[in-house]
Amino acid sequence: MADRKSFTDVARDRAPLWCRVSFLMCGDWALAEDIVQVTLVRLYKRWHRLDLDGVEAYARKVMARLVIDAARRPHRRGEVLTTPPDRPRRDASLEDGAEVEVRAALATLGPRQRAVLVLRFYCDLSVTETAAALRISEGTVKSQSARALATLRTLLSPGPATLNPAERVLP
Repeated sequence: MADRKSFTDVARDRAPLWCRVSFLMCGDWALAEDIVQVTLVRLYKRWHRLDLDGVEAYARKVMARLVIDAARRPHRRGEVLTTPPDRPRRDASLEDGAEVEVRAALATLGPRQRAVLVLRFYCDLSVTETAAALRISEGTVKSQSARALATLRTLLSPGPATLNPAERVLP
């Protein structure tokens, strides 16, 4: 029972943060919540073998892989045949304008570049830790970070380049 209680405590405490991290990686709240649910299931299955200090790293690794997997296989997503339940809409005036711009710019990046940036700069992982979480080389982490940051700088720079990302025409 102690194991089940410790899992419940970790899941209750960490799930909201994991949802935010997952959302930053995929850009879709519904998908982010699904990814966290799958992550929690995988965590629960391996709970007896995990070190409590490694739970956070394991969860980030699972989430990053699920986000990239979901982006690669869009045919896996089911079609919603009913209307979603009513949810209160967040008041746009409560959000910081810069935060909205950054999220819109992040949405233009590919899934791997988004995952690299979120793990590196939002989760504050090192290049080595990010490479291990995504199962890619450190050089790939560095190059993906550089390319993604260059794209974000272009999209977020002042001037005519800050048009709606959907309206931008890339060469």
